[in-house]
Amino acid sequence: MSADARQTYAEIGQSAGLSAPAVHERVKRLREAGVLRGSTAVLDAQAIGKPFLAFVHVDTEGWGKSERMMTLRRFPEVEEMHSVAGDTGVIMKVRTQNARAMEHFLSQLYILPGVRGTKSYVVLSTYLERAIQPLATENWPDIPLPPD
Repeated sequence: MSADARQTYAEIGQSAGLSAPAVHERVKRLREAGVLRGSTAVLDAQAIGKPFLAFVHVDTEGWGKSERMMTLRRFPEVEEMHSVAGDTGVIMKVRTQNARAMEHFLSQLYILPGVRGTKSYVVLSTYLERAIQPLATENWPDIPLPPD
């Protein structure tokens, strides 16, 4: 179901060996439990005019999650915002029309108190981009390191 949210309960049931009403009931329980939070359309960035993608690391004084930093959520260009451990306070996934629009976004960052600097990593190619996957690897392969 995570691969195509347009499938009917009957189609999901056929691949899972369940009836459509049984699938409906399970989906209902997953929604109530908060496991399924909704279904979304996957937009093509090029087609909607926002092909310029960057991951922006924001170096902050203290903890990065300030009330002012959270105001950046109002810009639709901000797709993700994460508080992280390491040498930066916040990482954002930002998608704009072009480099000039990214520059305008970055200017909004620099006027925020507590922002000391940014590092932007512009994406040249995307090899994998997917939603959260329900499965987890249980047995990681034992890959030997190359000899010295």
